[in-house]
Amino acid sequence: MINLPIYSPVEEIFDPLFSSKGVQLFIKRDDMIHPYISGNKWRKLKYILLEAEKLSKNHLVTFGGAYSNHLLATACAAAKFGFRSTGIVRGEELQNETLLLCRLFGMQLIFVDRESYLNKPALFVKHFEHDPEAYFIDEGGSGSLATIGCSELIDELNEVYDHLFCAAGTGTTATGILLGLKKNSVRTKMHIIPVLKGADFLKQEIENQTHGASFEFHPDYHFGGYAKTSNELLYFIKDFAASSGILIDPVYTGKMFYSIYDLINKDHFAKGSKILAVHTGGITGILGMAERFKF
Repeated sequence: MINLPIYSPVEEIFDPLFSSKGVQLFIKRDDMIHPYISGNKWRKLKYILLEAEKLSKNHLVTFGGAYSNHLLATACAAAKFGFRSTGIVRGEELQNETLLLCRLFGMQLIFVDRESYLNKPALFVKHFEHDPEAYFIDEGGSGSLATIGCSELIDELNEVYDHLFCAAGTGTTATGILLGLKKNSVRTKMHIIPVLKGADFLKQEIENQTHGASFEFHPDYHFGGYAKTSNELLYFIKDFAASSGILIDPVYTGKMFYSIYDLINKDHFAKGSKILAVHTGGITGILGMAERFKF
């Protein structure tokens, strides 16, 4: 049976900046759901796995880069719930800590050149056209089923917050949360932090999928683009972890928390505001930048 108990408490963190500005910051600890199927990874996969089971598909085929949290989460989920798994990896063949864990969970890896990787349906057909048990899962687990899973986060909240922050890559998690707010008639201002450069298209996609739901889009915290970073961001991550005991990563959550601190410092929020940040997990993303953390 496909079921993973949700343990995702809300935790308040403290900083002199917050008290000086009269605000509170809370974290929805989705990173605590599971060590490897963590955060939005489980929320995205939940209904995808149920659909695969319903269709009697026992071979999960998905896509990602060499340090993909989604590949690792899918590999672990497949092992846990009785599926086989294959990961189609973008770029030249290599070995690293993330891919080692994928292999340990039984995932078979296929490395493809970057041009071929752009057409994922074609790759699926090429390698698995004659495998009736193969089930296509898009990169990052994105899609309508993933959105449904992400929307359930709002059902778990026991109080209403003035502001809610979420990092965005494909926008699936943010879309789901917006739909959850709408479904539950929760008057919380949503803030989306795109982690890629030139993300206007993402804003439009989220607006279309949520039928014009209201949110604030903050496009200037990408630090150069997807998986790009800077020493400023890395020092922030180090200071945040050292002061809170909570790990964040340079690709998603680090940029989100940096934006929150920056906006608080700039008096973006009214005094008395309660802010909730969604920790979407993916801590193994740090491994891809380990050489940058030289302090």
